[in-house]
Parts: sequence; C-alpha cells; structure tokens
Amino acid sequence: MKTKLSAFVLLFLVTIGVNAQIDRSKQPKAGPEPEISLEVPGEFELKNGLKVLVVENHKLPRVSYSLRLDNKPIATGKKAGIESLIGSMLGNGTKSIAKDEFNEEIDFLGARLNFGISGGFASSLSKYSDRILELMADAAINPLLTEEEFDKEKTKLIESLKQDEKSIDAIGNRVRTALSYGTNHPYGEFTTEETINNVSFGDAVSFYEKYFNPNNAYLVVIGDVDFSDVKRQIKKHFNKWEKSVDVTTSLPNVSPNAQYTQINFVDLPSATQSSIMVTNTVDLKMNDEDYHAALIANNILGGGGEGYLFKNLREEHGYTYGAYSSLYADRYGAARFNATAKVRNMVTDSAVVEALKEINRIKTEPVDAQTLKDAKAKYVGNFIMGLERPQTVANYALNIKLNNLPKDFYTTYLQRINDVSVEDVKRVANKYFKSENARVVIVGKGSDVLENLEKTGIPIKYYDAYANATEKPVFSKPLPKGLTAETVIKNYVTAVGGEANLRKVNSTLTNADVTIQGAPFKPKAILKQMSPNKFSMEMIVEGMGTVMKQSFDGENGYQEQQGRKVPMEEKDVTSRKAEKGLFPELFMEASNIELESMTTIEGTDVYKIKVIKGEKISFRYYDTKSNLLLRTESTTEVQGQSVTTITDLSNYKEVAGVMIPSTTKIINGPQVIILETTEVKVNEGVTEADFN
Repeated sequence: MKTKLSAFVLLFLVTIGVNAQIDRSKQPKAGPEPEISLEVPGEFELKNGLKVLVVENHKLPRVSYSLRLDNKPIATGKKAGIESLIGSMLGNGTKSIAKDEFNEEIDFLGARLNFGISGGFASSLSKYSDRILELMADAAINPLLTEEEFDKEKTKLIESLKQDEKSIDAIGNRVRTALSYGTNHPYGEFTTEETINNVSFGDAVSFYEKYFNPNNAYLVVIGDVDFSDVKRQIKKHFNKWEKSVDVTTSLPNVSPNAQYTQINFVDLPSATQSSIMVTNTVDLKMNDEDYHAALIANNILGGGGEGYLFKNLREEHGYTYGAYSSLYADRYGAARFNATAKVRNMVTDSAVVEALKEINRIKTEPVDAQTLKDAKAKYVGNFIMGLERPQTVANYALNIKLNNLPKDFYTTYLQRINDVSVEDVKRVANKYFKSENARVVIVGKGSDVLENLEKTGIPIKYYDAYANATEKPVFSKPLPKGLTAETVIKNYVTAVGGEANLRKVNSTLTNADVTIQGAPFKPKAILKQMSPNKFSMEMIVEGMGTVMKQSFDGENGYQEQQGRKVPMEEKDVTSRKAEKGLFPELFMEASNIELESMTTIEGTDVYKIKVIKGEKISFRYYDTKSNLLLRTESTTEVQGQSVTTITDLSNYKEVAGVMIPSTTKIINGPQVIILETTEVKVNEGVTEADFN
C-alpha cells in the first residue's frame, strides 16, 4: 500500500511540476522545418534489361519484392479485358509446380505472392528470401497457363461484369472515361461480356508472351537483406528471363474536353441515389512547374473533410456523406481532374449547382491565408509520415526514373510545397479545374431527377450505360382510355391464379439461395409466412449456422444476429400489423391506390400504381402485357437520410395453382441481394410455433 501511495504522490508531484513549467494559454512554437534526406537505393541491371533497386532495412526480419513492367498503356479494342484474363492466371503455379502445390508452399512459408499483367509482388521472412524469389521468378518466367484455368477466369470476369450492371459507380466510371478519352484510347476503352467472349486462350497466351518481359521491367527489393546477396540471388533466378522484341506503341490523342459545361446523363431506373462526377482531362506531369501548386489547390478544393466541396455539400447542406476531388498527374499527358459525390435523388440538381459553385470559387476568390497554411501543413505531415516506410524510399526512387524527375525532386519537395502562394492556387485552379469545359456525368433515376436538372439551365446530353449517345428517356406514356388502378389490380389477381386460389393460400414456405453483392459467402434463406401477417426469415451460412433471423408473430417481433435478440422497433411492428393476407392486392381499397403513369422498366412497359397507407407512400409496377408484378418501391428514413428500397420480381412459376416469382432482387442503397428460390411449399411445413 505504501509503495502504491508513494507512486501516486510522485506522479502528482511530476504533474504539478510539468504544469508549472508550461504556459498553456500560449500555443507552442513550431519546431524547425524537417530536413529531407532520402537514402539512395542500391542499383544494378541484368543483361536482359531487368533493373533492380535495393533498399536495405534491418529493423524486421522481412523482405519484399515488387516487380513492375513499365509498358506503355495498351488499347486492346474488341478484345478489351484480355489483360485482366491473363493477369488473373499468373501466380497460380508454374510449368514445374502444380497450382495447389505452389500455393501450399507459399502458405507454408508464411509468405505472400501475387501477380497481374503489369507485374507482381512477393514477401516473406528474410530467411526464406532465396526460395520466395525463386518461386516468384519461376511464376513470372514459366507460368502455368491452361485452358481450363482460362475458362474459369473468363466465367468469373463475366459474372463480375453482370454484378456491375446496376452499379452507379461502375456505370459512371465507364461513361466518364469513355467520353473523356475516347473508346480507342487505353484509358477510355472498357470491358464487356462481348469483348471477353472475343478472347481465346491462344490470344491470352500470345498477349503474355508479347508484353510480359524484362525489357522495361523494374524489381524493387526492400527489407532485411544484403545488397551483394540480393544481387547474386536475382542473377541466379532472373537471368533465365529472356529479353523479348521491343513493342513500339503509340497512344492516340485524348478526346478534347467539352465545348461548354454540360450534363452527361445516364438513366438508371433502379438507382436509389445519384452519382455525380465533374470531370475534365488535363496535361499535368510530375516534372511540371505547376505540380506542387496543383496538389495544394486540389487539397483545398476537395482533399478531405476540410475541403470546399465537403464543407458545402455535406456540412452545410447535408446532401451527401462525402464530396471530394482528385487531380492526377500522368506521364503520357492524359491526366484528369474529378470532383465526385453520391447524393439523394431529390437534391441532385442542387448538388450539381453547389459543386460547380465551389470549383468556380477557388478559381475566382483568393484562398484564405490560414486555409492555405493548413493545407500545406496537412500535406507536409502526410509526406513526413510516409518517409517512415522503407517502401516510400523505393517508390520515390522509381518515380524519379519513370517520370524524368530531377534527382533532388523529393529532397526539395517540402520547400516547393511551402512556396505555393495564394496567387499560385488561383492560377493553377484556372488552368486545371476546367468548369467551363467540364462534363458533369450523372448516373441516376431520370424520372426523379431530370425535371429539376433541366431547371439548372445546364445543357443535358443523354447516354446509355456504355457511353452511346441516346435520346432523352421517356418516363410516362399515354395511358389506355378508361383504365383505372382497380382494373390493373384485378388483372394482376387474375394473372397469378384468380381470387379464389389466392384466398386458399394460408401459408408459404420458401427456400432460396442468396447472393449478396461483394460478400465472400452465399447464404441460404428460409422464409415462412402465415395469413394474415405472420412472417419469419432465417439466413444460414455453411459452417456458421444461422447468422440472422427475423420473426413477427402478428403482435410482436424481433431480430436476432450473432446470438443477440433485439425487439422489433415500434414503427416496424405497426407496419407489420397493418398487413392483410399474403397477397396485398386482395385487400387494396380504391381510395388508397392511384394509377400514376405508364412507364418502362428495362424496355418493358409497366403500369405504375401509387399505394397510400396513412403517411406512407409506395409504388408497385405491373407488366402491361402479362399483368404480373415486376417491381415494388418504398422509401424510409434511416439516420436522417432517405433510403429507397427497390425489389424486382421475375421468373414466375406456378405452385399449387398460383404464380409465384422465383427470382427476387433487392436493391437497398448500395447493397444488392438476390434470392433464387429452390423450393416453395403452399399450406404445408409452417406452424404457429415458427413465429414465436
């Protein structure tokens, strides 16, 4: 006890002493400007052209190898995606080591090894350096390329493309780059299912043989190694890599920026928010005099939470979770400026106006001196912290070589940042932030946002999801004379089996396979329903059991996740109680439904019905020909944000005299969930106990 008390008194006295010596009313003076002294990597070159940079760092017993093939960007045209296909096959075995055996040895060594068409990376404990380098060299020089593996990678890539079909980010990036650069430019071309199917196994192998060579390759070695040992090991393993014939490629000219500020709009009816990208191409290289000033100008505009865009669109107006800008340098003169945000549908027009206002503000108003000072301090801090990583030293050395930079580029970096003036910021903003020639690429739900976008006065051009010019989408077609909402509902009831059959359905048991976009696992779902409003859903993952369950017994409900059961919120209980029967159409009253319009969903004409329940409004879309329900749409408030949930229904199949959709796709904000029904039971397999 005496020892503890003594320690406490000592701590108290030290604290008092320290506080007595510091005047906390005054801000501490800044320390001296740090001096940048970069270690120069050791270098050597093999006869085949492979250039090696070595950074010795003996703090930890680890080593890493980064292989970079410095080829010019290549446009692959009708076979776009060939580089992804062959790249995904590399690093999975060699001609002398089978795929499984190769990967097992990597795991046994506690190492990492991966490849792409532009190079590869390997790391391990330094005591295994010779073996991991040998495996890396073997994988680069003698990759195991089989037609079976090629077919697997092709299937995976096509599946990935299908998952991106409804992604506002994927569509926006594709359209933006295609319009900015032109589809014949390597930066503007894009991969489709058609271009992937144009690629044969022989094409992929030929591409590897032509472009994966040491002619323009760099190998960066970092870690607990000795330069002479590394040189001996690399000569031993990489001398076998044969130099190939140099491939001369020329880059096409970049498409000119827009003649005037314009909105390039892509209609995505399933979009629950809008993706906005203000973009223009620029000619900015790292060795340009403007480079450092351009970095600071972009940082002030949209480099983070302190940026003009973020403070306006998020903090002042609450349009988005974040708004940012980026300015990339490119050694081939094809750099670009982007300002981006994802916003709620109803504020898309306002967000565009405010984003352009902030871009024009930095071009016309001198930046506040303190804002400039803070931006520099943030940049300097990030730069200095980066120097703690040995990879940074090697990357900087490589940058100097690849970008034709002066040898003192990084030792004078901080001085050049601190030399940026208020006038410099305004000058480079006018040079590189071309709001007067910008494309405002928007992907969103046209029926919700176009009317207000037109009021901005900014000219609008229309494109499809693959950057093809198109006509303005038609959101409403003339309704058949005399058609009412009640008629549409009655036609649906008849189409799915008739009122008598529907009323016989007292319960359903549905088993389904579930795909959650981006998730590494595929759950199975068990859904149970019982008239009038009992509901249960259970998600099961193989090896993990039940990962989530929801249940409502007609009066109360709960959600269970990871063993924790949480009562259903009152608003959800009220909503569940209001449900009547398993087919809502049987209980809809004429006063609560309106035939709003005839529109289209992916080329299919549908009737749009508004359903009003108290203050809650939702929409249901019925095929004009089959009369089947194709989509439901509802909006809820989540943490102050409006979130729209879209449910698409397709592949109807007859079960016990009733047509039931076997595919359900749920889009909830950025999340996409697809349920493929494997079994449906009507009036069997469900009891009251299932909802307790």
